[in-house]
Amino acid sequence: MSSYLGGYVSATFNPLTSGITSNVEYLVVAGGGGGAGGFASSAVGNGGGGAGGLLTAAGFAVASGSALTITVGAGGAGGAVSVAGSTGSNSVFSSITASGGGGGGASNSAGNNGGSGGGCGGNMNTTAGGTGISGQGYAGGVGASGQGGGGGGAGSIGGSAVNNANAVGGTGLCSTITGQRVFYAGGGGGGSYMNGTIYGVAFGGAGGGGNGAIFVGSTPYSPTAGTANTGGGGGGSSGDNTSNGYPSAAGGSGIVIIRYPANCAAPTSTTGNPQINYADGYQIYTWTSSGTVTF
Repeated sequence: MSSYLGGYVSATFNPLTSGITSNVEYLVVAGGGGGAGGFASSAVGNGGGGAGGLLTAAGFAVASGSALTITVGAGGAGGAVSVAGSTGSNSVFSSITASGGGGGGASNSAGNNGGSGGGCGGNMNTTAGGTGISGQGYAGGVGASGQGGGGGGAGSIGGSAVNNANAVGGTGLCSTITGQRVFYAGGGGGGSYMNGTIYGVAFGGAGGGGNGAIFVGSTPYSPTAGTANTGGGGGGSSGDNTSNGYPSAAGGSGIVIIRYPANCAAPTSTTGNPQINYADGYQIYTWTSSGTVTF
């Protein structure tokens, strides 16, 4: 007998089968980029990490008898003091590859390129952030004096720090592939130093983006990491007015999800311990670690 939890039919549900599916719908999100570490020589914030690339579509053809690769990309490491964040790792479903998010830029340099671009580092410039990949994500935001740009998201460009704006992370995209509305691939907020005036934290974008650090005088509000299994970028960090810099936060790991009609046969095998749910007439397989699926 079926049981219902939080809107899902549990994996004990045993639907009538009508043969092997010939195509599936997928969501592939790469690991988010890490934020950049704060500049050690002056009070300067640096860039937020770009979100992992996001790819989603229906009608992907699958053949029976062949194991399809599932790779779940790790988030990029947050940068040490005055060091750019690391780019996230790619996620893969069969021939579909989403690119890792670009790491946030250190002082006076652009963010790294990636699925979505990392935010620009601060230090009295207006250099653009790293570039995103068309169809996967957007560019990182612009930096300014004392502030790094926000990392790009799957749905929008990272926020600009010009004119003391809060350089928020770019917004991710909402998917209903699991039967619920969930945002993925939000950019990390840029780090900032505000010379004693509170303008507010640069929040990460919807979809797991981490918040940027803000230093008010010598009081730190630390950056936060991108949320695991969303591909969110890590928040950028900052320095203070005593020539101390602070390390930043990592990007969130990615995720791979597929679904197809519940009246079709289950895969003949899976590895990587996917979570199995049923919703809206679909059977849904979610990987948070790498594996395979064979139909």
